[in-house]
Amino acid sequence: MAREFSTVGVVGLGTMGAGIVEVFARNGIDVLAVEISESALERGRATLTGSTDRAVAKGKLAEADRDALHERVRFAVGLDALHSVDLVIEAVPEHLDLKQRIFAELDRVCRPDTILATNTSSLSVTEISVATTRPNQVIGIHFFNPAPVMKLVEVVRTVVTAPEVVADVEALCARLGKVDVTINDRAGFIANALLFGYLNHAVGMFESHYATREDIDAAMKLGCGLPMGPLALMDLIGLDTAYEILDTMYRRGGRDRRHAPVPLLKQMVTAGLLGRKSGRGFYTYQRPGSPVVVPDEATPPATEAALADGARAIAKVGVVGSGTMATGIIEVFAKAGYEVVSVTRGAEKSAAVCEAVKTSLNKGVVRGKLAEADRDAALGRISWSATLDHLADVDLVVEAVVEELSVKKALFASLDEICKPGVVLATTTSSLPVIDVAMATQRPADVVGLHFFNPAPVMPLVEVVRTIRTSPEATATARAVCAALGKTGVVCGDRSGFIVNALLFPYLNDAVKMLEASYSTADDIDHAMKLGCGYPMGPFELLDVVGLDVSLAIQRELYLELREPGFAPAPLLEHLVTAGYLGRKTRRGFRDHSHR
Repeated sequence: MAREFSTVGVVGLGTMGAGIVEVFARNGIDVLAVEISESALERGRATLTGSTDRAVAKGKLAEADRDALHERVRFAVGLDALHSVDLVIEAVPEHLDLKQRIFAELDRVCRPDTILATNTSSLSVTEISVATTRPNQVIGIHFFNPAPVMKLVEVVRTVVTAPEVVADVEALCARLGKVDVTINDRAGFIANALLFGYLNHAVGMFESHYATREDIDAAMKLGCGLPMGPLALMDLIGLDTAYEILDTMYRRGGRDRRHAPVPLLKQMVTAGLLGRKSGRGFYTYQRPGSPVVVPDEATPPATEAALADGARAIAKVGVVGSGTMATGIIEVFAKAGYEVVSVTRGAEKSAAVCEAVKTSLNKGVVRGKLAEADRDAALGRISWSATLDHLADVDLVVEAVVEELSVKKALFASLDEICKPGVVLATTTSSLPVIDVAMATQRPADVVGLHFFNPAPVMPLVEVVRTIRTSPEATATARAVCAALGKTGVVCGDRSGFIVNALLFPYLNDAVKMLEASYSTADDIDHAMKLGCGYPMGPFELLDVVGLDVSLAIQRELYLELREPGFAPAPLLEHLVTAGYLGRKTRRGFRDHSHR
């Protein structure tokens, strides 16, 4: 039988601590909330009151339940008040010496059978536990912010944590309505170990002026369906907190360079730019603590006129290719009012693409998303061809042929001869260097990357890739076209993976390494990222959908270009691809899909 916890102590009533108090009190458990001073205690009380009042206002908590919740909470100054509780959770700032002092004091004050828990997100639970004479009764219980809302709890056992303590805490998590993942004591646990490498990488992208803060954040929200962009999330977490977590993970986690905080982060922390809490971080906020972003000197102009400044007029567009991507792009341009010339290799392929576009447009009509007249008008704007010569009078060419450099270079050399001067030539490559394609022409200033996401009619993001030879006019034209298509165009340099893949795939690779090291299961890692970070899919779900062969190819490209040891493809990923386990398409990847 699992132990029954009737009273729980919480030490530290900041946002996290007050949230943990609320979680326990909501679930019928008496809580003793402890702070260092009367003023800190009052702040904690105000945080709890504010949170429960908001829940009542939103209809998520009845007034009677709120009042009962507050009845269950007692407030006290000093750790001595915790002498008779069954469990203590510490939620003070992330400083090892501070936590060790508190645990030594709790060891003296609390009953011998009291379980002592830390809510640390990055420090060693083992190092905290040795400050006590009962390390076997010390455990990590890592709640996520905001604790009343977030479903995930990471239960962290050390090598000496007693099995019954782990079982009791797991049962408690279930009673609180939380999903727990139980793991060993390792830097960053699951969620932070995977999240902060990605966040640090995004800061590095911004620091090197590779893309703007707005474009990096928009790319990850729209390209991956994430609830927040990485830089906005850093502002929410607090740049000082993020720095401490990264620094701790770097020192404790094998000195992986990807966890070494980007220099800009230290500079911003030193300058007091801590994110939302200070009113200024990567973005500027209405006032300290406000979530409302206000324009500052780095905010780009939002007007259509500014976006189109220097852009060339585009009326007629050529699309080369016959795959899914080409089909989707033809549909997108035709629906947006452009004249489209579709060029494929042969009449048979043209007929197949024509049929696919018609089918997709008809689906739009059936679903009520497109009027019949609009469908007919879109189809009327498309002409079908099997020869590149028909692109002689277009204003923009979008290439969507196979991802092979030799094929693309040969195509661009032909386009260079056929197309009139001033035409923007765009490649939809997702992994090849755009400059290699551009240099196959005599007009590299007119060549740009336009990386649509699949399916093109649905996905709102396009990465606009400028090479060191791309002219400002070609970039402006590409951005204006994206806006006219109703898409969000994000501009970046010509580096492997652009924005989305460069940030996404190292994170996926890190998850594979975590699984490979037997640190956790695929299910628990997926749970951690979905429930702890709000990701729409866990890394292993996503890898199986994308295809393990595709993922491995992208990861190899990133590693070859950046030569970053942390980017080396995980051997497990390579082995699965060699074994023919490629994900859903072969019915077997990280999971068996044969029965689904």
